[in-house]
Amino acid sequence: MESAAYLKLLERIADGSATDQEISQYNSWISKVGNPAVSWEDAQLGDKNQIENELLARILLEIQQKPEINKPVESNLVENDPVEKGSKLWKRLSIAASILLISGLSFYAINSRTLHLGLEKTEIVNDIPPGTEQAILTLANGKKIVLDGAVNGKIAEQAGISITKTANGQLVYELTESNKENSGSAANDFNTIATPRGGQYQLNLPDGTRVWLNAASSLKYPIRFGERNREVELQGEGYFEVSKDPSRPFKVKSGTQELEVLGTHFNINSYSDDPARKTTLMEGSVRISSTQWKQPRVLLPGQQAVASNDGVKVIQVNPEEILDWKNGNFVFQDEPLESIMRKVARWYDVEVSYQGAPADLTFTGVVSRTKNISAVLNALDKTGKVHFKVAGKKVTVL
Repeated sequence: MESAAYLKLLERIADGSATDQEISQYNSWISKVGNPAVSWEDAQLGDKNQIENELLARILLEIQQKPEINKPVESNLVENDPVEKGSKLWKRLSIAASILLISGLSFYAINSRTLHLGLEKTEIVNDIPPGTEQAILTLANGKKIVLDGAVNGKIAEQAGISITKTANGQLVYELTESNKENSGSAANDFNTIATPRGGQYQLNLPDGTRVWLNAASSLKYPIRFGERNREVELQGEGYFEVSKDPSRPFKVKSGTQELEVLGTHFNINSYSDDPARKTTLMEGSVRISSTQWKQPRVLLPGQQAVASNDGVKVIQVNPEEILDWKNGNFVFQDEPLESIMRKVARWYDVEVSYQGAPADLTFTGVVSRTKNISAVLNALDKTGKVHFKVAGKKVTVL
């Protein structure tokens, strides 16, 4: 994005005149800037601190000039309902505040329509580094291979399948030429790859399907898929780019849920400590069924199935927010504090406890997952609504 276009876009977002398309354009661009491989260019885009300070001043000014959002509705103002205006204001403020996330270190919290910007009170005795590319591969014969410690190149061969670890931290399964026609018993032998808390990993299955595993997740899969279908079992969270094969449906089992596709891109979040399982479709279509539902569900791109003890519902979401972890970020959009801290616990491999009952707060913001835990906690702390103490591998929410 050129400097002039970027600054003009900031101006329109800050004053609330940006269209949904322009906001989408900004979100797409800022997600790329959040990538550690992309650096901020002051010479091209301007002084980052100055831009942030100016935008923060605008946000505070908006709040001071709009006290009427909490006033009762008067009968002669139905068409200009102050509550409705207040809702629009907060939408505009949330958009403007999102610009402050350029540095990846700013957050805001909305609770009872009050935005708090406080002084840091978090105490960090020791900082904790982010997770890394690490996983353990368990072969069908029970042998375990620690992938982050294994040398690059071929690490095993099973039933005509060559398993290779690449230099960029991926696990690749490939059929060897001499065994492409002979499946043997490989379809009945399973490998399992598991990431620990504080780890993530990517693998390419024998059919060409690519899988990204988030922290504290595992995938069980046959050494070689059968002639009629391709089935895997997931625990935790994984993103799949399924290789198309009309003759062999691809199925993912996660708890009581089963997802079936022919070739598509989707994300499944199925952690046991989360209150709901979430399946999000990015491309193609998927069919989801469960022993707990009366009817299967079919998802279209941009839709998410949220399954809980209360049943299942399908909602529209922004797929880019769902894939924040795969793209190297934490992206929170009105996300409850407890949900955020579960993600922090998995990625930084820490134990989280609360001093008293967890606060009923939601946060919106972006922080790179490549930063130490202090970056995330201090960003939350700056809202003035929550503070932390970090000692050893324990995080206490104050």
